[in-house]
Amino acid sequence: MGLRLFNTMGRELQDFVPITPGFAGFYGCGPTVYNYAHIGNLRAYVFLDILDRTFSYLGYNIKHVMNITDIGHLSGDNDSGEDKMLKTAKERHQSVLDVAHFYTEAFFKDIDRLNIRHPDVVCKATEHVDDMIKLIQKIEANGHTYMSGGNLYYDVTTFPDYGKLAGLNLQDLKAGARVGVDENKRNPYDFVLWFTKSKFENQALVWDSPWGRGYPGWHIECSAMSIKYLGETFDIHTGGIDHIPVHHTNEIAQSEGATGHKWVNYWLHNEFLVVAKDKNANGEQEAGKMSKSAGNFLTLQTLIDKGYDALDYRFFLLGAHYRSQVMFSWNAMDSAKNARKSLVQRVAKLLVTSKNTATDIKNISDKAKQYLTNFTAALENDLSTPQALSQLQMAIKDASISPSDTLAVVRKMDSVLALKLEDEAKTLNATSTATVSLDSHEGDPEANAITALVAERTAAKKAKDFAKADQIRNDLAAKGIIITDTPNGPIWKRS
Repeated sequence: MGLRLFNTMGRELQDFVPITPGFAGFYGCGPTVYNYAHIGNLRAYVFLDILDRTFSYLGYNIKHVMNITDIGHLSGDNDSGEDKMLKTAKERHQSVLDVAHFYTEAFFKDIDRLNIRHPDVVCKATEHVDDMIKLIQKIEANGHTYMSGGNLYYDVTTFPDYGKLAGLNLQDLKAGARVGVDENKRNPYDFVLWFTKSKFENQALVWDSPWGRGYPGWHIECSAMSIKYLGETFDIHTGGIDHIPVHHTNEIAQSEGATGHKWVNYWLHNEFLVVAKDKNANGEQEAGKMSKSAGNFLTLQTLIDKGYDALDYRFFLLGAHYRSQVMFSWNAMDSAKNARKSLVQRVAKLLVTSKNTATDIKNISDKAKQYLTNFTAALENDLSTPQALSQLQMAIKDASISPSDTLAVVRKMDSVLALKLEDEAKTLNATSTATVSLDSHEGDPEANAITALVAERTAAKKAKDFAKADQIRNDLAAKGIIITDTPNGPIWKRS
């Protein structure tokens, strides 16, 4: 069938035709690092990871670029509200760059726990201001700008296609404008490319520019960095649906205003994750967006502290299509946790019955191949992870397929779903082996104590507490006890 993706530009499923055969270049809007990412934010990056892994699965070479917004981003996309970076820096009594560094590290810690691949290029806004200035100069040279009140604005009336991504008509926008008043703007939907007249006293980060000392507008960073690393026209741009009406709309205007031609071929947007609220008077389940002000700001660490694994949350997200709104609840998390646990247990049994040997994927049975064919078709159908996950679950339960063939299918599918099923199954088997070993040494207190420590080391490794695991190994080695890790779990012997 070939890969088909829902292109927001046109609102339809389209065959994916790359600019360069066999290569996909894509840009995903990254985090503004002024706070921890909440689990709703993280949905965008799980979706982006599925896109990344699907391209690899289908045999494409890829270049995945993501920005880090470490220059002040106003709380309103239309140049309104507070400077989030500056606000947090004041609250923490730290520099803006210190805040950015702290939350960037926190973001990538969450990314790693969700088993999300790192992009090929991670670009920080503060390190690309010169690129932004050069792009703004091109926009200015093409007649799309004006100076007013000390700031450089993009004049949206000079770009006839303004609003095409969101399906908006500029004349209708002007007639029904409800945006905040900025006396410097000629048009309510004009936006700032470069600030020299800051809205805030003692702006933390400023640079010299042809328009005066100041800092860039938020939208320009994505245009400048994507063009730098992917070229003036590239395949895919992703982000949340909230970026469609303003941020991505303005990105298109300034990018195409600079280059004079089409910028991005496919626009992919993920829906919101919403949080279940109390039922209303009619007994209907209501939901709301996640936010600090609503008191439902949940981080990945919140889930972990409540006893869930980060991969339970990944499993939960894979159960919904990226373009469908998904409602978060603790009951739903319990279901995801139990379902993932069941998968791990089944894979653990597969490892034992197959003796950890998977068939070469080219030589699996026709029935096993059919599951893979269906799995591929699900991914090619606009990244349908619910359908793909269903094929994995059915394949694992199908007793008519040999354990070695099933293991090969699981490995192939999990290269995209990234649930670490085999790794977790090996840990489960290792823990079980240690427990059996402990029982077999009944009446030998010293051997029981050693086996208990080996089991404790296995649990520490599973929890990624590698320092503790290494310490246990070293302590036992000092006592002449050698641990050997095997596919069926660790074994120990006296030297």
